Amino acid sequence: MKNIILSIVMLAATYITAAAQTAPQVQTVNGILEGIDCSGVKVFKGVPFAAPPVGNLRWKAPQPVEKWEGVRQAKDFGPNPMQENLFGDMMFGTKEMSEDCLYLNIWTPSKTWNEKLPVFIYFNGGGLMAGSGSEPRYAGMTLARNGIVAITANYREGIFGFFAHPELSKETAYRGSGNYGFLDQVAAIQWVKENISAFGGDPDRITIMGESAGSMSVSALMASPLSRNIIAQAMGSSGSVLGKDRWKTLAEAEQLGVEKVKSMGYKKIADLRKLSADELMRLAAVKSVPTYNIDGYFMPKQPMDIYAAGEQAQVPCLIGNNNAEMPAFAFLAGGAPTIAGLSPAVENWLGVKASEVLPLYGIHTDADIFGLPGYALGGDIFIVYSTWKWLDMQQSTSPKPVYRYKYCHPRPDMKQKDLVAGLAGGVQKKDDSAPAMPPTPGAVHSADIEYQMGNLPTNDVFDWKADDYAVSEVFLKFFVNFIKTGNPNGLGLPTWDPINGKAVAPVMMIDRQSRQEILPDVEARYRFIDKCLMKK
Repeated sequence: MKNIILSIVMLAATYITAAAQTAPQVQTVNGILEGIDCSGVKVFKGVPFAAPPVGNLRWKAPQPVEKWEGVRQAKDFGPNPMQENLFGDMMFGTKEMSEDCLYLNIWTPSKTWNEKLPVFIYFNGGGLMAGSGSEPRYAGMTLARNGIVAITANYREGIFGFFAHPELSKETAYRGSGNYGFLDQVAAIQWVKENISAFGGDPDRITIMGESAGSMSVSALMASPLSRNIIAQAMGSSGSVLGKDRWKTLAEAEQLGVEKVKSMGYKKIADLRKLSADELMRLAAVKSVPTYNIDGYFMPKQPMDIYAAGEQAQVPCLIGNNNAEMPAFAFLAGGAPTIAGLSPAVENWLGVKASEVLPLYGIHTDADIFGLPGYALGGDIFIVYSTWKWLDMQQSTSPKPVYRYKYCHPRPDMKQKDLVAGLAGGVQKKDDSAPAMPPTPGAVHSADIEYQMGNLPTNDVFDWKADDYAVSEVFLKFFVNFIKTGNPNGLGLPTWDPINGKAVAPVMMIDRQSRQEILPDVEARYRFIDKCLMKK
């Protein structure tokens, strides 16, 4: 019996030793990382790309990672950025949350570490206030199985990532402050550029991508002199920093910072740096998109001016939005869901009579507000116009191809009937006292992510059907082709033309029957909106 037990122990020890020997290891400039092998895809989680931004590094540009001795384990996600629960139950790969959050995650299919595979970096959405690279919907496993080195990267959110103040500006060589979350993204790209060849990736084939706030970030990273020359391609879904809203000047952002400090009951930055991350987050109570500014470093001038001059990254782009991002009745501000109740919001947005605008959407009756016309209007007010502006400015000042899409497939019902969808992809308990709403007529904000990333199985909230997987397969193929070649076209897919130089832009309508459409009425609508907003 003793011999049997001894044999089992020795066999287990041998197995453990063999497993340890086969765990993938990579030498980075900072030290050796050990990840895990998932059926041929090597996964490295919680990889530091900058020093922990804590203590005196709170509200400073990201600093280099210190080198480590020996082998660092990279098998678990690093902590999520500090954030409040703003969008319902966002699903994360880790429960830990910390100010020490500057980590990225890598999925690589490399077998020899020398293949020079295309590289893809995803920046999460969440209004620059919430989200994490650990969210399962962003996972890079499916892309890796399609021959791509896929990466997700955290960045500082809310008060930790976007806060300017005169004292902070005095600390920097460039005499600016704020934009730390954007600088984190730059640091992540730079780390990837320097290290990704060790993971089998090509540092000259980096595509950056994001949804919502992540898409806004990509449009900003394309404009920044710190990042625009180290990316090869760009992709964005639902959002940009271009449009009617100009970036704050540094002085304006600093004054807002001074007011914020006073509102928290403090006077000096040194005192705020002594607060715990939890206490700072509670006092700051950031529940709207935070301020970013022309700091003279990350952003030297208005992004609109940079794009107008053609000074942004001259790279192939694939950019789009969903067809039902936001209902128009979300902007009623307490008014009745009628044309009369909606008209003040429309007039405030564009500065013209609602009667000139609503027909452009096909809104002629109160009932239209609850259909696709109402969602198209709400989406434009919310985020789609700014996405269109990015597309339009990029194609007009760059010779590189720009591909435009509209995602149209609605998600299926949730498995649990007591839940409702949150704005940024989370779920919330249904409020039984709220009036019943008609079914959503299309794809709402953030509904595209699991489909485009091939990650439907990571989300067990929705009752996915065969149609969902079919749509996801097409969406994913478009993405994979673009990441690999700068062109989404491929065998078995509908033809997709770039919009460059065309009076009416072709749009790939991604749905159960994906097809390219020419939509002159929609194009005319955006030209009208643009004319109105640029006058304001």
